[in-house]
Amino acid sequence: MTARTHDLAAVTVLGIVAVSTLNIQITLGTALIALVANQLGGIAPDLDQPTAPFWRNLPVGGYFGKIIGRVLGGHRFISHSLIGMAGFGFITDLFLKFLHPILPNLNTGVVWWAFMIGLVSHLVMDTLTKEGVPWLLPIPIKFGLPPIKKLRITTGEATEKAVFIAILGFDMWYCSTHYGKLLALLHNQII
Repeated sequence: MTARTHDLAAVTVLGIVAVSTLNIQITLGTALIALVANQLGGIAPDLDQPTAPFWRNLPVGGYFGKIIGRVLGGHRFISHSLIGMAGFGFITDLFLKFLHPILPNLNTGVVWWAFMIGLVSHLVMDTLTKEGVPWLLPIPIKFGLPPIKKLRITTGEATEKAVFIAILGFDMWYCSTHYGKLLALLHNQII
């Protein structure tokens, strides 16, 4: 999947989770940082690819991308597995613990969950591609849905564009049918 599809999927799932489960008050700062964390989680598994948008936007990103890619075993290896998910979750938790004294009003739990939602959405979306995802590393089997490879999505092709449009359509439908809940979330739970 392309970065824009991962971004859209991550924020879509975050919106669904926020509307259906968020019943605590959070600061506007927490909400904004959680949104950024969600988008970072949505692209984090692709840090194993030196040509990923994250690396392209840094001055010497290509150099670091090559090193990180080798450490992670190449594209769609460790970072696209349950082991990688646990590793990203652990590192993010450590980073948020470091940030907490600097930003004491930040609800790090909400930010962590937003990051993880983006990360999981990335892995699920990549499971729908022809290449699949090695969820159970070190077992070297790549899982994909549907099981027949020919029916899966090819990155950047018409099928992915159709999925992107379908997610946009779903977002419009979801926002219109849950408008009251979205409004209540914005008015009552973000302070």
